[in-house]
Amino acid sequence: MKLYRVSALIERDMRKFFRSPALMMASMVFPLVQLVVLGYAFGGKIKGAVVAVVDQDHSVESRRIEEMFNGISVGAETFRTVEYNSLPGAINDLRSGFVRGVVQIPYDFSRRYYKRDRPRISFTEDNTDQFVSSSLLERIQQMVNDLNTADVQPRLDAQVQLNVVEIYPYIEYIKYLLAGSTAMSIFIVAMIGGGITFIDDKARGLHEGYLVTPVSKIELVMGLIGAGALKGLMAGMILTIIGGLIAGIPHLWDPTRLLYLCIVVLSASLAMISFMFLVMVRVDDPLVPRAIFGVLNTLLFFPSGAVYPVEAFPWWLRWISYIDPFTYTVHALHNLTLKNTGIEGIYKDVIVLLCFAGIMIAGSFALFKRQL
Repeated sequence: MKLYRVSALIERDMRKFFRSPALMMASMVFPLVQLVVLGYAFGGKIKGAVVAVVDQDHSVESRRIEEMFNGISVGAETFRTVEYNSLPGAINDLRSGFVRGVVQIPYDFSRRYYKRDRPRISFTEDNTDQFVSSSLLERIQQMVNDLNTADVQPRLDAQVQLNVVEIYPYIEYIKYLLAGSTAMSIFIVAMIGGGITFIDDKARGLHEGYLVTPVSKIELVMGLIGAGALKGLMAGMILTIIGGLIAGIPHLWDPTRLLYLCIVVLSASLAMISFMFLVMVRVDDPLVPRAIFGVLNTLLFFPSGAVYPVEAFPWWLRWISYIDPFTYTVHALHNLTLKNTGIEGIYKDVIVLLCFAGIMIAGSFALFKRQL
């Protein structure tokens, strides 16, 4: 294999890439829009949900509960309350979607409260939206725990308490999504450079010109994959920097951190472009890469943990995530952008990505046809 032949192929492919600024923008605009829209649309704290309150007791203790509701409306703003006179009317509005939950204070609440006979508050939730219902339930459960706290605490408290220590400050969802958007940008470049452009060049007869020269198939494959990896590196780093500035990633310009980001993005680019090259190495129809783009996007992006943690997946989806290069890209980028770890947080992912790329490149060598 002659390196100067490989470098000539890379140079030709990069010149073609730079002559198409629209192609460059397309590989970054969609992931950036996805980052901004999904980052601010998902993962935020629930605020302003409407909860119906049906006070059937009308006592001092029930008023105390309503005051706590008002405190939540003014403070945490998780929900705001609307008083209802009848429980059926509140349940009907819950089913119609006008309120997110119904809190019922029964007739005998104060009597059972003073008799210490397990007073109860009923909470009926609309569990079709698990995010909203779990947030409301957590807030109301916290309020009930406050109600159960004794006014006068004993001098020696024998109750077990839990102290929660958070290693990192609160992480907005847009910061969490940045790693997935970077991986998506690399994948789009791989899809264009390793799929659509490769098939289009073959259909236009450009590969015939390569194949009548002394260029070997190994040199041709390495040249095309090398050019695609450089494109992925540029797109991934540009989106990481722009997205990091939008999301507010701290210490983004730290030289060591940027070096580690380059290593991860380059490894991911090499893995994804070689994967796309292997998928398209025997394809001749230009419509095929366009047709399978959505399928590959779904199979690679969503099981990777870019949107939702892998630990919540069923067993069969976890197996997909284990062989998905997106998974290791997202994990390494999360460690760098959210935790600011060093080489110890990325070296395993980089090794897996490079091994994956090696297997894909070897498969491409075996399947690539020297004759058209």
